[in-house]
Amino acid sequence: MTPYPNVSETKELIRQLVSIPSPSGYTFQVIQFVEQFLQDLNVETKHNRKGALIATLPGANKDEHRMLTAHVDTLGAMVKEVKSDGRLRLDLIGGFRYNSIEGEYCEIHTANGEVITGTILMHQTSVHVYKDAGDAKRDQTNMEVRIDAKVENAEEVRALGIEVGDFVSFDPRVQLTDNGFIKSRHLDDKASVGILLQLIKRIKAEEIRLPYTTHFLISNNEEIGYGGNSNITPETVEYLAVDMGAMGDGQSTDEYTVSICVKDTTGPYHYGLRKHLVELAEANNIGYQLDIYPFYGSDASAAIRAGHDIIHGLIGPGIDSSHAFERTHESSLIQTENLLYHYVQSEMIGY
Repeated sequence: MTPYPNVSETKELIRQLVSIPSPSGYTFQVIQFVEQFLQDLNVETKHNRKGALIATLPGANKDEHRMLTAHVDTLGAMVKEVKSDGRLRLDLIGGFRYNSIEGEYCEIHTANGEVITGTILMHQTSVHVYKDAGDAKRDQTNMEVRIDAKVENAEEVRALGIEVGDFVSFDPRVQLTDNGFIKSRHLDDKASVGILLQLIKRIKAEEIRLPYTTHFLISNNEEIGYGGNSNITPETVEYLAVDMGAMGDGQSTDEYTVSICVKDTTGPYHYGLRKHLVELAEANNIGYQLDIYPFYGSDASAAIRAGHDIIHGLIGPGIDSSHAFERTHESSLIQTENLLYHYVQSEMIGY
């Protein structure tokens, strides 16, 4: 049997996931990829009306359920305006800043199925022409897409099939380093999706009978706030979001351990579940950090706000430079998967 966690396999899976364009609202291709992966494992799946995917592993206890969730939707943009000079004005999807995508290659996904490439630039990019090239504000007014096509006006752009409302995805620029780092856009949250898929594969390969029926929600609207607040079965007791751990000044989270969130913008996570996760980590020699994410909300907190009567938690690999050009290390992927592996086989905490 292949040893687990197979981190090389997990990293390759993450590489494939981040390479599939999937800004919130345009996730059908990546959902199809995940569904095929699960079908190859003979895992039962279904779609919800939002376009998300739910996989279910039956457990010994069918009266009390667990749900784990990670999201495949990413940051992105839409065409806001086809400008008179043949450039495009953008409207952002998700919470990030324009400066984080300056100079980025992108793809415009037209309604007729064509994909047209471009580059996101400041209008005042040329330092040989614009005195304020370095100082001008990076915002919707000044930033635009230069299309890789011979176009000089709005009519020529529209002749390509580009129109207001077309989705724009960002080049992930994914790279796996020899010393274990993976750096890419969209590790939030495709790193955790890859971890969950590998976890399911591991459970199937080892023929583990879970103590509780466990659902895996691959949500597709988390970046806009409501990906995981529906399709939670009435039997669900524990609901665990697997998302990124936020790094920065004053944070405990790092790129080498699993981050267990104790509180974010929405408030504290369930104290009993947090303690249970810590006990599992310590009992199984899993490196972890406890942390508070000051500007953050998860699918678990969205579910609580939607009124679900659940015990909610949040963990994930530590991700550097979130909502920009992100990075993590294989050590964090391993620690996160190991904690999940022991969690899904553990007894519920009770309530």
